[in-house]
Amino acid sequence: MKQALNQAIIEHQGMELWLLKEKAIWIPELKTLLVSDVHFGKAAHFRKSGIPIPEPIHQEDLEGLKRLFQHFNPSDVYFLGDLFHSDWNGQWDVLMKFLRDFDKISFHLVQGNHDVLSSEFYGNSPMKIHQQPVFLSQLMLSHEPIENVPDGYLNLCGHIHPGVRLMGLGRQSVRISCFYLEQNRMILPAFGNFTGLALMKPRPQSKIYGITTEKVILIHS
Repeated sequence: MKQALNQAIIEHQGMELWLLKEKAIWIPELKTLLVSDVHFGKAAHFRKSGIPIPEPIHQEDLEGLKRLFQHFNPSDVYFLGDLFHSDWNGQWDVLMKFLRDFDKISFHLVQGNHDVLSSEFYGNSPMKIHQQPVFLSQLMLSHEPIENVPDGYLNLCGHIHPGVRLMGLGRQSVRISCFYLEQNRMILPAFGNFTGLALMKPRPQSKIYGITTEKVILIHS
Protein backbone atom coordinates (compact mmCIF):
# COMPACT_ATOMS: atom_id res chain seq x y z
CA MET A 1 0.00 0.00 0.00
CA LYS A 2 1.17 3.52 -0.80
CA GLN A 3 0.13 6.72 0.91
CA ALA A 4 -0.22 9.82 -1.26
CA LEU A 5 -1.58 13.08 0.02
CA ASN A 6 -4.98 12.32 1.57
CA GLN A 7 -5.63 8.93 0.00
CA ALA A 8 -4.33 5.39 0.25
CA ILE A 9 -3.25 3.58 -2.91
CA ILE A 10 -3.48 -0.17 -3.40
CA GLU A 11 -2.56 -2.19 -6.46
CA HIS A 12 -4.32 -5.05 -8.23
CA GLN A 13 -2.67 -6.76 -11.18
CA GLY A 14 -0.41 -3.73 -11.55
CA MET A 15 -3.33 -1.27 -11.58
CA GLU A 16 -3.49 1.47 -8.98
CA LEU A 17 -6.71 2.06 -7.05
CA TRP A 18 -6.84 5.29 -5.08
CA LEU A 19 -8.98 5.09 -1.95
CA LEU A 20 -10.23 8.64 -1.47
CA LYS A 21 -11.26 10.34 1.76
CA GLU A 22 -14.31 11.49 -0.21
CA LYS A 23 -15.53 7.85 0.00
CA ALA A 24 -14.86 6.93 -3.61
CA ILE A 25 -12.22 5.08 -5.64
CA TRP A 26 -10.26 6.68 -8.47
CA ILE A 27 -8.57 4.46 -11.08
CA PRO A 28 -6.08 6.68 -12.95
CA GLU A 29 -5.24 4.14 -15.66
CA LEU A 30 -8.92 3.89 -16.68
CA LYS A 31 -9.86 7.50 -15.85
CA THR A 32 -12.72 5.96 -13.92
CA LEU A 33 -14.40 6.97 -10.66
CA LEU A 34 -16.33 4.48 -8.50
CA VAL A 35 -19.04 5.60 -6.06
CA SER A 36 -21.43 3.45 -4.07
CA ASP A 37 -24.63 3.87 -2.07
CA VAL A 38 -25.52 7.52 -2.55
CA HIS A 39 -29.18 6.89 -1.60
CA PHE A 40 -30.26 10.18 -3.12
CA GLY A 41 -33.89 11.06 -2.40
CA LYS A 42 -34.00 9.15 0.89
CA ALA A 43 -34.80 12.28 2.89
CA ALA A 44 -37.99 12.84 0.86
CA HIS A 45 -39.20 9.34 1.71
CA PHE A 46 -38.72 10.07 5.40
CA ARG A 47 -40.61 13.34 5.09
CA LYS A 48 -43.43 11.52 3.34
CA SER A 49 -43.64 9.33 6.45
CA GLY A 50 -43.81 12.41 8.69
CA ILE A 51 -40.15 12.48 9.74
CA PRO A 52 -38.73 15.99 9.08
CA ILE A 53 -35.37 15.30 7.42
CA PRO A 54 -34.00 18.45 5.71
CA GLU A 55 -33.26 18.18 1.98
CA PRO A 56 -29.87 19.99 2.15
CA ILE A 57 -28.35 16.74 3.36
CA HIS A 58 -28.55 15.53 -0.25
CA GLN A 59 -27.28 18.82 -1.63
CA GLU A 60 -24.06 18.10 0.26
CA ASP A 61 -23.81 14.81 -1.64
CA LEU A 62 -24.20 16.58 -4.98
CA GLU A 63 -21.56 19.13 -4.01
CA GLY A 64 -19.23 16.27 -3.09
CA LEU A 65 -19.79 14.56 -6.45
CA LYS A 66 -19.28 17.84 -8.27
CA ARG A 67 -15.91 18.39 -6.59
CA LEU A 68 -14.79 14.88 -7.55
CA PHE A 69 -15.92 15.31 -11.17
CA GLN A 70 -14.17 18.65 -11.50
CA HIS A 71 -10.96 17.51 -9.80
CA PHE A 72 -10.43 14.19 -11.60
CA ASN A 73 -12.27 14.87 -14.88
CA PRO A 74 -13.22 11.19 -15.26
CA SER A 75 -14.22 9.66 -18.57
CA ASP A 76 -16.47 7.16 -16.77
CA VAL A 77 -18.29 7.13 -13.45
CA TYR A 78 -19.74 3.88 -12.10
CA PHE A 79 -22.35 4.03 -9.37
CA LEU A 80 -22.19 0.67 -7.60
CA GLY A 81 -25.85 0.47 -6.72
CA ASP A 82 -28.38 2.29 -4.55
CA LEU A 83 -27.91 5.58 -6.32
CA PHE A 84 -31.53 6.59 -5.70
CA HIS A 85 -33.45 5.45 -2.67
CA SER A 86 -36.43 3.34 -3.69
CA ASP A 87 -39.65 4.74 -5.25
CA TRP A 88 -39.80 7.90 -7.33
CA ASN A 89 -39.96 11.34 -5.77
CA GLY A 90 -39.12 14.77 -7.12
CA GLN A 91 -35.47 14.46 -6.15
CA TRP A 92 -34.97 12.07 -9.08
CA ASP A 93 -35.38 15.02 -11.44
CA VAL A 94 -32.86 17.04 -9.42
CA LEU A 95 -30.35 14.20 -9.68
CA MET A 96 -30.86 13.74 -13.42
CA LYS A 97 -30.41 17.44 -14.10
CA PHE A 98 -27.20 17.37 -12.08
CA LEU A 99 -25.78 14.44 -14.08
CA ARG A 100 -26.73 15.99 -17.41
CA ASP A 101 -24.62 19.03 -16.55
CA PHE A 102 -21.56 16.76 -16.95
CA ASP A 103 -22.20 15.69 -20.53
CA LYS A 104 -18.59 14.67 -21.19
CA ILE A 105 -18.76 11.92 -18.55
CA SER A 106 -20.19 8.48 -19.30
CA PHE A 107 -22.32 7.49 -16.30
CA HIS A 108 -23.07 3.87 -15.40
CA LEU A 109 -25.37 2.38 -12.79
CA VAL A 110 -24.78 -1.16 -11.57
CA GLN A 111 -28.24 -1.71 -10.14
CA GLY A 112 -28.67 -2.36 -6.43
CA ASN A 113 -31.57 -3.48 -4.29
CA HIS A 114 -32.84 0.11 -3.88
CA ASP A 115 -32.67 0.91 -7.60
CA VAL A 116 -36.29 -0.09 -8.22
CA LEU A 117 -37.64 2.58 -10.58
CA SER A 118 -39.35 1.50 -13.79
CA SER A 119 -37.34 1.02 -16.98
CA GLU A 120 -38.93 4.21 -18.34
CA PHE A 121 -37.09 6.35 -15.80
CA TYR A 122 -33.77 4.62 -16.38
CA GLY A 123 -34.25 4.72 -20.14
CA ASN A 124 -34.62 8.50 -20.04
CA SER A 125 -31.62 8.98 -17.79
CA PRO A 126 -28.05 9.88 -18.88
CA MET A 127 -26.83 6.58 -17.45
CA LYS A 128 -26.09 3.18 -18.93
CA ILE A 129 -27.86 0.61 -16.75
CA HIS A 130 -26.17 -2.67 -15.82
CA GLN A 131 -28.36 -5.36 -14.27
CA GLN A 132 -25.41 -7.74 -13.91
CA PRO A 133 -21.89 -7.27 -12.53
CA VAL A 134 -19.54 -5.40 -14.83
CA PHE A 135 -16.10 -6.72 -15.75
CA LEU A 136 -13.69 -3.82 -16.16
CA SER A 137 -10.13 -4.88 -16.87
CA GLN A 138 -9.32 -7.20 -13.92
CA LEU A 139 -12.07 -5.70 -11.77
CA MET A 140 -15.56 -7.04 -11.13
CA LEU A 141 -18.01 -4.28 -10.25
CA SER A 142 -21.20 -5.17 -8.37
CA HIS A 143 -23.57 -3.79 -5.77
CA GLU A 144 -23.68 -6.71 -3.35
CA PRO A 145 -20.49 -8.64 -2.58
CA ILE A 146 -19.91 -11.54 -4.99
CA GLU A 147 -19.44 -14.88 -3.27
CA ASN A 148 -17.37 -16.59 -5.94
CA VAL A 149 -15.02 -14.10 -7.58
CA PRO A 150 -13.21 -15.42 -10.68
CA ASP A 151 -9.50 -15.99 -10.29
CA GLY A 152 -7.42 -12.89 -10.89
CA TYR A 153 -10.30 -10.46 -10.38
CA LEU A 154 -10.97 -8.04 -7.55
CA ASN A 155 -14.64 -7.53 -6.69
CA LEU A 156 -15.41 -3.89 -5.92
CA CYS A 157 -18.84 -3.55 -4.34
CA GLY A 158 -20.99 -1.66 -1.85
CA HIS A 159 -24.29 -2.47 -0.13
CA ILE A 160 -22.83 -3.06 3.35
CA HIS A 161 -22.01 0.58 4.31
CA PRO A 162 -18.84 -0.53 6.14
CA GLY A 163 -17.62 1.30 9.21
CA VAL A 164 -15.19 0.81 12.07
CA ARG A 165 -15.16 1.88 15.72
CA LEU A 166 -12.03 3.64 16.99
CA MET A 167 -11.40 3.57 20.72
CA GLY A 168 -9.71 6.39 22.62
CA LEU A 169 -8.77 7.11 26.20
CA GLY A 170 -11.42 7.00 28.88
CA ARG A 171 -13.61 4.61 26.89
CA GLN A 172 -14.25 7.27 24.30
CA SER A 173 -15.05 5.96 20.86
CA VAL A 174 -15.99 7.20 17.41
CA ARG A 175 -17.44 5.40 14.41
CA ILE A 176 -16.13 6.23 10.96
CA SER A 177 -16.68 4.91 7.46
CA CYS A 178 -14.07 2.62 5.94
CA PHE A 179 -12.93 0.66 2.93
CA TYR A 180 -12.92 -3.04 3.79
CA LEU A 181 -10.57 -5.34 1.84
CA GLU A 182 -10.61 -9.09 2.29
CA GLN A 183 -8.82 -11.38 -0.13
CA ASN A 184 -10.31 -10.65 -3.59
CA ARG A 185 -13.09 -8.30 -2.50
CA MET A 186 -13.19 -4.65 -1.48
CA ILE A 187 -16.34 -3.09 -0.03
CA LEU A 188 -16.68 0.63 -0.62
CA PRO A 189 -18.09 3.00 2.00
CA ALA A 190 -21.50 4.54 1.45
CA PHE A 191 -21.06 7.88 -0.28
CA GLY A 192 -24.36 9.36 0.89
CA ASN A 193 -24.46 11.40 4.09
CA PHE A 194 -27.86 10.01 5.05
CA THR A 195 -26.80 6.38 5.52
CA GLY A 196 -25.91 4.18 8.47
CA LEU A 197 -22.79 2.17 9.22
CA ALA A 198 -22.26 -1.57 9.60
CA LEU A 199 -19.30 -2.08 11.92
CA MET A 200 -16.80 -4.47 10.39
CA LYS A 201 -14.79 -6.94 12.44
CA PRO A 202 -11.09 -7.28 11.65
CA ARG A 203 -10.19 -10.73 10.38
CA PRO A 204 -6.78 -12.34 9.87
CA GLN A 205 -6.74 -11.71 6.11
CA SER A 206 -8.61 -8.39 6.05
CA LYS A 207 -7.44 -4.81 5.76
CA ILE A 208 -9.47 -1.86 7.03
CA TYR A 209 -8.84 1.64 5.71
CA GLY A 210 -10.51 4.20 7.97
CA ILE A 211 -11.75 7.48 6.51
CA THR A 212 -11.22 10.69 8.45
CA THR A 213 -11.93 14.24 7.36
CA GLU A 214 -8.25 14.62 6.48
CA LYS A 215 -7.14 11.31 4.95
CA VAL A 216 -7.52 7.56 4.56
CA ILE A 217 -5.60 5.55 7.13
CA LEU A 218 -4.75 1.84 7.23
CA ILE A 219 -6.19 0.79 10.60
CA HIS A 220 -5.92 -3.00 10.42
CA SER A 221 -3.86 -5.33 8.25
